[in-house]
Amino acid sequence: MSRIVTASDRALTAILRQQSDLITRPQALAAGLTKGALRSRLRTDGPWRIVLPGVYLSHNGGLTSAQQEVAATLYAGHGCVLTGMTALEVQGAQVPHSDFVDVLVPAQTQRRSAGFVRMQRTSRMPENPWLIGGIRYAPAARAVADAVRGQTDLSFVRSVVAGAVQQRKCSVRDLAAELQAGPRRGSGALRAALAEVADGIRSVAEGDLRKLIVKGRLPAPLYNPRLFAGEEFIGSPDVWWPDAGVACEVDSREWHLLPADWERTQARHARMSAHGIIVLHYAPRRIRSDPAGVVAEIKKALEAGRRRAPLPILTMPAR
Repeated sequence: MSRIVTASDRALTAILRQQSDLITRPQALAAGLTKGALRSRLRTDGPWRIVLPGVYLSHNGGLTSAQQEVAATLYAGHGCVLTGMTALEVQGAQVPHSDFVDVLVPAQTQRRSAGFVRMQRTSRMPENPWLIGGIRYAPAARAVADAVRGQTDLSFVRSVVAGAVQQRKCSVRDLAAELQAGPRRGSGALRAALAEVADGIRSVAEGDLRKLIVKGRLPAPLYNPRLFAGEEFIGSPDVWWPDAGVACEVDSREWHLLPADWERTQARHARMSAHGIIVLHYAPRRIRSDPAGVVAEIKKALEAGRRRAPLPILTMPAR
């Protein structure tokens, strides 16, 4: 004999379909499920499981990233905004994956962090969040700031900041405004990374090279300038010493994700060499593993470049 489908069954099915197989305790009870029936479904061998306090999954499988976002929203409540790595990933940024979902809630909210959800109380909720699939996400600049606040690993912070800027998810100006508006506490690494980006540093490896140049007491170069021979655009090397006509390029495929990008890098090298520029190439691994050798090579190149006549090249700073 077939089971009769009740109005409660239909209401539960509609909620679960809309919320990716997730439901809150108040929603389940409002749909007509009794407290006893809910306890039965949540028993150890029952069909449902608790994923967060008061938030249930209608099967015993694992949660996808998308389901984690829905569960976090249901747990945090109306008006919450997802931020950090989650918001950046949703907006298409290539950033390190986080096992946590960071959620912004108004300062007066009493709900605490639980499981994979990290609550961030704030008096400055994003004014124009992205609305995707019924979930609100912080704009990229705010998401970057929230993702790296309190971090002490500058390489990690630099990768998030440089990635968001290079992938055009936000601008240096957007990040500077967010830094100014946000709390100073825990913002030191973001401030340092943003200073690098503002100077023209566009990748983690370039940031490592900059540190090496300073530590090796090499003359201060320009980062990512635009070079011209008359009206002809030559290229924009990673590092440039105009008085010596020496350029350094960091050959990191991480920042040349498409074959066309890599081909443009090689074409830029050819154009610079054709105009007499001494071009040095360094892999990120070598910058880290052989800093003394890299510094020595740059010094020799600078000495050689300064022994010849200055190159007729116009240098424009990074935009």
